Amino acid sequence: MSTIMEVKNITKVYGSRGVKYKALDGIDIEIEEGDFLAIMGPSGSGKTTMLNLLSTIDTPSTGEIFYKGDNILKLSKKSLTKYRKEELGFIFQDFNLLDNMTIMDNIALPLALGKKNSKKIIEKVNKISNFFGIDDQLNKYPYELSGGQKQRTAAARALITEPKLVLADEPTGALDSKSSADLLKSLVRMNEDFKTTVIMVTHDAFAASYCKRVLFLKDGKIHAKLNKDTSRKEFYQRIIDLMGALGGVENECV
Repeated sequence: MSTIMEVKNITKVYGSRGVKYKALDGIDIEIEEGDFLAIMGPSGSGKTTMLNLLSTIDTPSTGEIFYKGDNILKLSKKSLTKYRKEELGFIFQDFNLLDNMTIMDNIALPLALGKKNSKKIIEKVNKISNFFGIDDQLNKYPYELSGGQKQRTAAARALITEPKLVLADEPTGALDSKSSADLLKSLVRMNEDFKTTVIMVTHDAFAASYCKRVLFLKDGKIHAKLNKDTSRKEFYQRIIDLMGALGGVENECV
């Protein structure tokens, strides 16, 4: 596997003069193509800051971030727009669906904005909605769907442009246990079938147990790493044990 993203000695400092807060402190991460990585940590550990830097929503105070060998911090405005538009997909906790548009139109939106052929758009929407099990919901509106269906719609929209990298910010945070499991299984299939690299920020050990690797952040530093080399249930227990050692265990049933 080739390296798709590399984070080198990243720091992020907020504030100025005497009042400063170091959200990230010397982070190094190497992510291979096809990886499924969870970033975990207690509140204030820096996990959301890390995701914001990878998505270029924010910029680091020091350090470098490389995507396919290019330093994204030095990209031109045009190249940066292309990176966000063609290489990245986003899944948010609050879905970010448009209530005045049908599920089909919500999923198709990134392609429509890119002025793609309408026939191709319909074909792609049908294919991806079938993959996520929401093909019978396309003519409905978001307010008519369950939370799980909304999040699978958001995942379908994230994948419709065939991005190489999907960034997920607490994607199961607003879902019940069954809907969470359904979404996570879909993300695993997406990762395996499409070889999509997934980086997921989560506080939830249950969600993290579906990933291939877990990084634990605390006080802006990487405190521990886990690789899945056992069953999901055994991996879940290892995550829980390590969270207990670091502080901030979530009560969750497998």
